[in-house]
Amino acid sequence: MNKNLFIAFEGIDGSGKSTQVKMLSEYLMARGHKVYTTFEPTDSPIGTMIRNIFSHKMEADHRVIAGLFVADRLDHLLNAQYGLLKKLEDGYTVITDRYYFSSYAYHGTHMSIDWVIQANALSADLLRPDLNIYIDVSPEISMSRIQKGRESTELYETLENLRNVREKYFEAFEKQKDREKVFIVDGNRSTDIIASDIVKKVAILLEAEK
Repeated sequence: MNKNLFIAFEGIDGSGKSTQVKMLSEYLMARGHKVYTTFEPTDSPIGTMIRNIFSHKMEADHRVIAGLFVADRLDHLLNAQYGLLKKLEDGYTVITDRYYFSSYAYHGTHMSIDWVIQANALSADLLRPDLNIYIDVSPEISMSRIQKGRESTELYETLENLRNVREKYFEAFEKQKDREKVFIVDGNRSTDIIASDIVKKVAILLEAEK
């Protein structure tokens, strides 16, 4: 029987997370895993409010945004129908595009990172990823990807902010190094090479879980 895992993909905007989520999901399904892929912010009512703020349809203070993410994440975990804990209980390997390290990095640029970590402590206690995969891409490459084919950018999508967010990711990894498993992969290379590195790491993890 396959061990089901919880894997979180992290990275600044434009790092290629969604592509790698899809590729890892296909790899695991081809090997007999039941896979459930998801993302944050979710498409729940709370997540929709966050997306409306990001797209400038609504305005909110950064502290309010951080609080909305806490609520959205808890619903993502605990919802009786689609919650991550339920999916794991049902035998799915769960892969999420963003989890609480995204909050540490993005909100930690606007307020105390320690406050953000503490605000998400309940989520961390409920479910820590078996592996956090951080796709490290330069903010300059990220911005060029974001601007390609886009008419507008979202709230956090500026070069200066993405540089700050990248720094906060590494600050958060250092702060949480004794609690979290983090795999950093060079995202400035081809999609297939990145996917190969990720698959190798996940295969080692699956072998260790046997």
